[in-house]
Amino acid sequence: MKKRIVAAALALMATPQLVDAHHSYAMFDMTRQVDLKAKVVQFKWTNPHAWLTVEVKDANGAPVTWNVEMNSPNNLMLLGWKRSTLKPGDDVIMTVHPLKGDKAGGSFMSVTLANGTKING
Repeated sequence: MKKRIVAAALALMATPQLVDAHHSYAMFDMTRQVDLKAKVVQFKWTNPHAWLTVEVKDANGAPVTWNVEMNSPNNLMLLGWKRSTLKPGDDVIMTVHPLKGDKAGGSFMSVTLANGTKING
């Protein structure tokens, strides 16, 4: 009986690590936050993660495409998102944890819509 309790306790303690282990955030610089003034190109409402493609102007005004990984659609819905929240052509200000190495991409944190509404993700 004691062995079963110990085994069950060990299994429960290992569960959070297993759940978190399915995805690595090693490619993102989680110590930095970048605000991007962007235009939505595409919003993919897909599992296991939604994706947002935006166009951002660089320092010279040239367009740069950023691909941003988001939370799952189920989690986004809990935060007030809908499949129709973002549409191509929408102007937004987005906050991301950028990819390491100054590459154009990141892990989504929040977006501010043109009407001033801020939505976390």
